Amino acid sequence: MIIALVIGFLIGAACRWFDIPVPAPPQLLGVFLIMSITVGYLLTDKFIAARAAARSAMRGADRIELSTKEHNRN
Repeated sequence: MIIALVIGFLIGAACRWFDIPVPAPPQLLGVFLIMSITVGYLLTDKFIAARAAARSAMRGADRIELSTKEHNRN
């Protein structure tokens, strides 16, 4: 993460030094936009992973319940 920050800083500095348009919005609003996109991506990733884990756990609980019922029948 530190390497990414250093590279980002160097790209921004180089763009300013050589008067090249910055590949991102040069305003604070642009920073918030990029940060909110990243946070939204990470939160959605965690939500999807938690949902998949819950489904997997439910399937496992169903199998245990079914095997217990079958065992009790015998």
